[in-house]
Amino acid sequence: MELRKKILDEGHTSMFTLHPGSNKMYQDLKQKFWWTRMKREIAKYVSECNVCQRVKADHLKPASMLQPLAVPAWKWEDIHIDFIVGLPRTPKGIVSLHGVPQTITSDRGLLFVSHFWEQLQTALGTNLIHSSAYHPQTSGQVERVNQILEDMLRACALTYSTKWDECLPLAEFAYNNSYQNCLEMAPFEALYGRRCRTPLNWSEPGERVTFGPDLVTKAEEQVKFIHDNLKRAQSRQKSYSDKRRRPLIFEKDDHVYLKVSPMKGVHRFGVKGKLAPRYVGPFKITEQCGPVAYRPELPPDLAAVHDVFHVSQLKKCLRVPEEVVNTSQIQIQPDLTYEEKPMKILDQKQRSTRRTINFYKVQWSNHSEEEAT
Repeated sequence: MELRKKILDEGHTSMFTLHPGSNKMYQDLKQKFWWTRMKREIAKYVSECNVCQRVKADHLKPASMLQPLAVPAWKWEDIHIDFIVGLPRTPKGIVSLHGVPQTITSDRGLLFVSHFWEQLQTALGTNLIHSSAYHPQTSGQVERVNQILEDMLRACALTYSTKWDECLPLAEFAYNNSYQNCLEMAPFEALYGRRCRTPLNWSEPGERVTFGPDLVTKAEEQVKFIHDNLKRAQSRQKSYSDKRRRPLIFEKDDHVYLKVSPMKGVHRFGVKGKLAPRYVGPFKITEQCGPVAYRPELPPDLAAVHDVFHVSQLKKCLRVPEEVVNTSQIQIQPDLTYEEKPMKILDQKQRSTRRTINFYKVQWSNHSEEEAT
């Protein structure tokens, strides 16, 4: 057993092998060695390697099955909210009032988790629902609508050569008066019971208008029709989505790795974090916070990070290492990014074409000299 362990260590962790996959490692070792269930033992050894679990990308289907939110019972009772940022400044603003909503679903942006916002909505009797950390798919419909509105604003500003805030009412009108597959009608029609009049949809003189009890009955029938359509649309979306997903369940006291990424905007020769670790940890699961969300036990230096994560942000640790990477050395930010800084220049050379170009070999923070670029 001790000899086999030395062979496996040399075939996997040596500086001459550098953590190959299980099949490649087996093909290399079988040329010189053999023992009973050798391939299975190699696969188990590689799957439990702490370095491989932290740095290698997953090639599996995304974790967790789709969990649709409940379909609202009435108009404007349950809303989703998000911001489109990065727009030029404008002195104008648009506020649409439809009464106080029962629930507001949002991501965990600083404004949405602030004490003022939470106290304001508590006073109004509105229940706030926040997505799990770094999982924008919870408000996927809002993200999609924002994308459509951004495209509309670009097209409007380009076509009519005007400012974006002057295009905003046109974009809002165009979206609300256009057909939506999940509703089988336009949002304007779903809210007010009829399409908004336009040059292409102008009411004819003498058209019958619904009044009194008939109007209430028609509105209730329309809400039921929309509710059924949304349920069918959710069922279709879940069916299509689950074909490309896999269930992933953790138990209490399981150990998991947490997905991280280099800080946005930090480049190394035009490439972001090529040698960066993909995961940190492992951390112990302390609680399941819903069908697809878990709370790991984070160290004190990650106290600023919201500690409930969707399973897509987690990766099961198959063997708890004796030494765990200290996250304070990596200096992980609250948004689960980290900045890599140049530590020292190891080498320098010049290349001359039409002009002389200097090249430097740099050692980066969180990496050894062997990983310099």
